[in-house]
Amino acid sequence: MIDPIQKGQPVPPASLHFLDEQRRLQAVTTAELFAPGKTVVVFGLPGAFTPTCSTAHVPRYEELAGALKAQGVDEIVCISVNDAFVMDAWAKDQGVEQVRFLADGNGELSRGLGLLVDKSALGFGARAWRFSMLVRDGKVAELFPEPVKPGDPYEVSDADTMLKALGGDPQPDIVLFTKPGCGHCARAKGMLKEAALSYEDIPASPRVLRALSATATTPRVFVDGELIGGADELAAWLSAR
Repeated sequence: MIDPIQKGQPVPPASLHFLDEQRRLQAVTTAELFAPGKTVVVFGLPGAFTPTCSTAHVPRYEELAGALKAQGVDEIVCISVNDAFVMDAWAKDQGVEQVRFLADGNGELSRGLGLLVDKSALGFGARAWRFSMLVRDGKVAELFPEPVKPGDPYEVSDADTMLKALGGDPQPDIVLFTKPGCGHCARAKGMLKEAALSYEDIPASPRVLRALSATATTPRVFVDGELIGGADELAAWLSAR
């Protein structure tokens, strides 16, 4: 059962580990990570390479990193009760550039936060309960632990919830299906960059495009799971925001 730390309390002392550029094991303390004057977003999850963590939790924080930093966040950190070598391999697999992966290998920080749980039934041992946290000047400013229910809930520790808590504008989930050499695709990407909106670019074959929208023209633009059309329709959608 979780017993989370309360807002306003200082983050407990702990050491987290990572590999440097020479793949040497290094440590960073919570005193260093959450030093006075720093604003840090931390999200914890059950394990590296696990489904929800890899397909939703980490990617969305990477996508919204710019929006979070625009709200004064200095650093975005992902922790898990895995060793530093596993976390390093997972970071490379995820292709992250904006999220720092740190290993809470002994569960020291997760335990201090009251968010270490027993997942022995899954063969995991002790792991972090899924959560997100905003730390300002070494103290917990916001905390979003997932509700205690069976399974692996993912409802409140997401990047969009954190962005909202910081006062940022909601960020739509945008996917572009494109093909090489497509001028309209380049135009669509340019419009999104100008609007400072993150997106995922997925190269697609004509067969995939026809399956998605009964046409092989590109780009095919989806916003929050709904097809809005091509570059012209994207321009209209951006103008109406």
